[in-house]
Amino acid sequence: MELNEQEIRLKTIKAKKMMLLFSMLSIAMTFAGLTSAYIVSKSRPDWLKDFELPFAFIISTLVIFLSSISIAISKKNVKNNDVSKTTFWLFVTFILGIIFVISQFLGFNELVSLGYFFTGAQSTVTTSFLYVLTVLHLAHLFAGLIVLIVVMANNYKNKYKVEKLGFELAVTFWHFLGVLWLYLFVFLYFFK
Repeated sequence: MELNEQEIRLKTIKAKKMMLLFSMLSIAMTFAGLTSAYIVSKSRPDWLKDFELPFAFIISTLVIFLSSISIAISKKNVKNNDVSKTTFWLFVTFILGIIFVISQFLGFNELVSLGYFFTGAQSTVTTSFLYVLTVLHLAHLFAGLIVLIVVMANNYKNKYKVEKLGFELAVTFWHFLGVLWLYLFVFLYFFK
């Protein structure tokens, strides 16, 4: 029995959504494992009890929240087939993503200036965990920025006039990155 075009299209959509879901679950499990190890490591005698997160990480949190709003606005505009407004809001999201990355690096500079290093004689298990969690999130955010570039290019080529699945998957992934950072920030802020 052969599948008609509609059935093939629906199966393709379902497969792509499942691939994204499995990817996000894999990423979430990685961070769950790392944050679990963080909690277990808190019982070590060399754990820093009075450690404060860099102020730049608060800025990062605000920026990633704003980027979720801007990409939601772009999704609304793509549904209305408004290419120029969609492009504008995707660009805003991309710029906010870049600002997030810059604020993360400013946070790393703040940590280093306070004498908290990733490795070496002046490092601690506390700061090493902080660096690993934030750098790993940054790696995924870089992937999100690449996805945004692809989506902006596809939007420019009017590829979302009919089929919006790629756009919707990109929006879902970007929101996931925002929620993941919010989880990390709250976790690191309250579980010192």
